Amino acid sequence: MAARKHEEEEDGVGGGGGLGSQVTSELKELWAMAAPITAMNCLVYLRAMVSVVCLGRLGPLELAGGALSIGFTNITGYSVLFGLASGLEPLCSQAYGTRNWDLISLSLQRAILLLLFAAVPIAFLWVNLGPILVALGQDPAITAVAATYCLHSLPDLLTNALLQPLRVFLRSQGITRPMAACTAAAVVLHIPLNLLLVFVLRLGITGVALAAVITNLNMAVLLLVYLRVSRACELTWRGWSPRAALSGLAPVLRLALPSCLGVCLEWWWYEIMTVLAGYLPDPTTAVAATAVLIQTTSLMYTVPMSLAACVSTRESMHQVGNELGAGRPKRAKTAALVALGCGAVIGVVNVAWTTLFREQWARLFTADAAVLRLSAAVLPLVGLCELGNCPQTTGCGVLRGTARPAVGARINLLSFYLVGTPVAVGLAFRLGAGFGGLWYGLLTAQIVCVVLVLAVILLRTDWDVEALRAKKLTASANAEVAIAARPNDERRQLIVEEDDDHDEDEAAADPV
Repeated sequence: MAARKHEEEEDGVGGGGGLGSQVTSELKELWAMAAPITAMNCLVYLRAMVSVVCLGRLGPLELAGGALSIGFTNITGYSVLFGLASGLEPLCSQAYGTRNWDLISLSLQRAILLLLFAAVPIAFLWVNLGPILVALGQDPAITAVAATYCLHSLPDLLTNALLQPLRVFLRSQGITRPMAACTAAAVVLHIPLNLLLVFVLRLGITGVALAAVITNLNMAVLLLVYLRVSRACELTWRGWSPRAALSGLAPVLRLALPSCLGVCLEWWWYEIMTVLAGYLPDPTTAVAATAVLIQTTSLMYTVPMSLAACVSTRESMHQVGNELGAGRPKRAKTAALVALGCGAVIGVVNVAWTTLFREQWARLFTADAAVLRLSAAVLPLVGLCELGNCPQTTGCGVLRGTARPAVGARINLLSFYLVGTPVAVGLAFRLGAGFGGLWYGLLTAQIVCVVLVLAVILLRTDWDVEALRAKKLTASANAEVAIAARPNDERRQLIVEEDDDHDEDEAAADPV
């Protein structure tokens, strides 16, 4: 009985003021991390909006070409790099939870190398954007502008290969306010930078692209300067180890690929919505309204994305518990449920403001009567989509935190492509629902997605087992680090011995 009471106290349940105080504590800690990350995401959104405004001031051709290039770079580049970097979350957070400083340092290096490798084929696509779009039947004039923008955005691939893993690395250690401060400083500089390059030096579309590249570079440099001066990661950064990093890419890759797939499947679906809108009877109005609505969803996405990032980090840290592997699965479960509850509340808020202020919000983007009317009519439906998207996005953060990104990827594939796409196409084109039909397809996909995510987390997650999996993941990564550090002959012998042990375990488990 005493032992049981001791276990409950260690797990944060007994002797800690009860469930209510534990939930309050989780809320405080969660939002202490989520608030600066949300601010940072809003600033990144503002940076993108400044670029779009500058494109619009240059003229309709520049706006069309820039928008086309931004969509292409999002699909082929930024979504891929962001998704691959997301695979670093469980490794970094679980390694930090076990105070395994060597592993968290090596995981960061491996993620950077992985993104650099991925940037090579992405760069090839960006260089050949012009021929690709012409082959797809796009207007040559718009394609020429898009190709110019894309070509001058190439350095951003190298910057993001460092910046995206660095953000995960810092977030896993709770270093969020400095990230928000560095982002704010870079975005403040982004506005005069655009004015200088685009309008003073008259670089046009090239200036808009270069301003975005320099702003991201400023973010990375400011973060590195902060880390150098503050020594905030003195324990978790152990210096470059190219040999160990290159020989141990497998753990990061196993998590990064499904994470990337899950992010891209959802991200790309919104671009498909824009393409489908172009086939409606009034494509100009439909595409313009789609742009307004996607900008709105991007803004609303900043909060659940922050919650997802924080819960994947906090949840993993609670799972691992301490160096001895005691684990705190009940606290991990509470952290996940609190974050899901916050996501649901944010979803309700989004439904309210998109319904009450739909016309005022649409006027911020356009004065065209047709676009305004179409956007205002569908905005409440977009809010309903967010009612599912907010807890669903947070839930995907929980799945990443438990090192199960492949589950999230399968759910996104089923929800958006096997359910949402047929419903959207059927309603919009077969049943004559038009523009609204596309967004009813999104609503259907979000409903299916949130139901499946919640079912997996609430009904099919054994938190004690997940705590053991977290320990096993870090132990496996440690073994690979140890093997990588040995001379070649010893390394081969260790691998052979591990394979023999694995075969013996399989034989013992096989009843035949």
